Amino acid sequence: MELQEKFVQSVRMYFNLQGEKWLSRLPEIIQYCENKWNLQMEEPYALSINYVAPAVMENGSEVVVKICIPGKGFQDELAVLRLYNGKGMVKLIEYDQDNGIFILEKLTPGGTLAEVHDDEEACRIAANVVRKLSVVAPKNCKIPSVKAREDNLREIVEKHPNGIGPFSKKTLEKALNIFTYLNNTTTQQYLLHGDFHHYNVLSSENNHWTAIDPKGLIGEIEYDLIQYMLNKLPENNAYDVIKKRVEIFTEELNLSEQRLLLWGYCHTVLSTSWSVDDKDNYETSFFQGVAIFEKLYEEQFGYIDEIETWSE
Repeated sequence: MELQEKFVQSVRMYFNLQGEKWLSRLPEIIQYCENKWNLQMEEPYALSINYVAPAVMENGSEVVVKICIPGKGFQDELAVLRLYNGKGMVKLIEYDQDNGIFILEKLTPGGTLAEVHDDEEACRIAANVVRKLSVVAPKNCKIPSVKAREDNLREIVEKHPNGIGPFSKKTLEKALNIFTYLNNTTTQQYLLHGDFHHYNVLSSENNHWTAIDPKGLIGEIEYDLIQYMLNKLPENNAYDVIKKRVEIFTEELNLSEQRLLLWGYCHTVLSTSWSVDDKDNYETSFFQGVAIFEKLYEEQFGYIDEIETWSE
């Protein structure tokens, strides 16, 4: 079985020995899947770190099979899919927790939101999907909260006392203080997608749009929008595009612009830090967002550098 080269590299990079063992078992898991559900899997889609392919059931109906490395990530995604139960999210048909398998509805025609060329139209579509996904988090939910992201940034600060990539220690600490302030002042927790962006929203029947591939997170809706705003930015004029996206999201979803911009700043520092490799290369399109969110904030609310305000 010949696997996509980029897929194999990504699995090995993120999961090391566990990923290598999983890749060697993948043909066996696919065969198990076909036998268990009486389906025939077809050629996979372009893969990242999960094996995802369309399939045809014995009765002729079409589904999508997603095979993941079993563990916490799979369990979080399973919990999110079950909680949303098809509301704004792809429907879960069956699953096998031991082997990390999801059987999902197939969305048709299935084009991504990235294919909508009018950015404002795409943003309003995205806002409508987020509206459907805006579910108050259930009590005693085991899905990670945004506090885990704050803790992750704290680990980065401690591990890199002289800064990381393009960031000084001062910038990392400023972002961490804002993360802490926002988490400490959150009044309503929602179930979040956790990785909401253009490529995780697909077209479905009757001109509807549906989210896929949730990571699962608990927090404010404002936080769940930042990854979308960092994606599919033009080479020039990213400031105006992000500014307009902020306007549309706050208007359509009745959100706090102040908190949205603060989440934008601290999450963009975090996501850029995630992208730094051992040669100090990093995702420049994310990095530009740091200055943009800071500028947008200061135009409306004053200096973001007044860190002491956040901890009072």
